[in-house]
Amino acid sequence: MKAAVYESFGASLKIEDVPDPAPCPGGVVIRVEANGICRSDWHGWMGHDPDISLPHVPGHELAGVIEAIGGEVVHWRPGDRVTLPFVCGCGSCPQCAVGDQQVCDHQFQPGFTHWGSFAQYVAIDYADTNLVGLPETLDSVTAASLGCRFATSFRALVAQGKLTGGQWLAVHGCGGVGLSAIMIAEALGARAIAVDIEQEKLALAQELGAALTINAATCGDVVAAIRDVTSGGAHVSVDALGHPQTCFNSVSCLRKRGKHVQIGLMLADQSQPRIPMDRVIAHELEILGSHGMQAHCYTRMLDMITAGKLQPEKLIRRRVSLEESLSVLESMGRFPGTGVTVIDRF
Repeated sequence: MKAAVYESFGASLKIEDVPDPAPCPGGVVIRVEANGICRSDWHGWMGHDPDISLPHVPGHELAGVIEAIGGEVVHWRPGDRVTLPFVCGCGSCPQCAVGDQQVCDHQFQPGFTHWGSFAQYVAIDYADTNLVGLPETLDSVTAASLGCRFATSFRALVAQGKLTGGQWLAVHGCGGVGLSAIMIAEALGARAIAVDIEQEKLALAQELGAALTINAATCGDVVAAIRDVTSGGAHVSVDALGHPQTCFNSVSCLRKRGKHVQIGLMLADQSQPRIPMDRVIAHELEILGSHGMQAHCYTRMLDMITAGKLQPEKLIRRRVSLEESLSVLESMGRFPGTGVTVIDRF
C-alpha cells in the first residue's frame, strides 16, 4: 500500500510502498477513504510524543470501510463504514470498565502508538470497543473531520464544561478545535466569544456562530475585554490552541465558579504553563482536561449532525491528495490557512 512515512523526527515525509497491514484477533483493517490533517500529527512528527517509534506513519482522523476482521471481532463485518476516536480503549482496564476509554490504561492511538491513516489501509485494535458506525447520510470526508478536533470539542463543552444555553463561552484560538467549539456552542444555545490573532480566522468564527470576536493582536487586554463584555467573565473558557498565553488568558477570563477546559496540546517546553492559582482559589474555578471522546458517546453528536443542528462540513476548507498532505503537515507549525484540511485521494 501507499503511505506517508518519516524516518526521523522533523525530517521530510515521503510516499512509500509499505506492506499491507493485517488485523490482530480483536482488530480490523480499514480501507481509508478520508483522513483529516491535524496539528497533533505535526506534534508527533516533531518528536513531541514519546510513544512514537520510527519509522512512522502519521494520521488519526479517519473514516473508511472495513476490509478484513480478526477472528475475535463480534460486532463488525467487512463492508461496514466506520470511524473511530483518536484514543481507543482496550475494553478491559479499570478506566474502560466505567466507560472512560479516553483515558484507557492501555490505549491504542493510530498515528502515535501504532502506524496511522496517512495510508491506503490502517489496522485498528480493539474494534468492538472503539469503532463507530457511520450514518448513510454522512460522507467520509465529513466523518473524518470528526475524529479528533470536533469530537474532542464536543465532549469538552458538553461533558467537561457542561455548557448550557445562555452561558458565555470564550474560545482562545480559532483553528479546527476552536471553530468546532464555536459551532457546537451555538447549537447548544450558548454565546461564544472567538479570540485569535488572525482576522480571517475570526471572520470564519463569526460565520460559524460566534456572538463576538476579539483580535488578540490588536486588543490591549484580552482578559479585561472578555470580562467586560460578559459582565464578569465567561462561564466556560477553552484553550483551543495550546500555548502558555492562551492557557493563562482562558483561566483568567472566567467568572466566579467558571470552568476552564484545556483542549489544545501543551507539549515539550510548553508543558508546564503559568496558572493564576490565586484566582482559581478565590473564585473557586475549575480546571479540566479533555482528551478525546469515547466511541459510546458519539451517538448524541451524530444525532445532532444528521438532524442538521451541527454542520461540521462547513469547517472543511481544503481537500488534498496523500501526496499533497506532506507539505500541509510540515507547515502546520506556522498555523496556515483556516478551517480543516482533509485527505480524500489515496
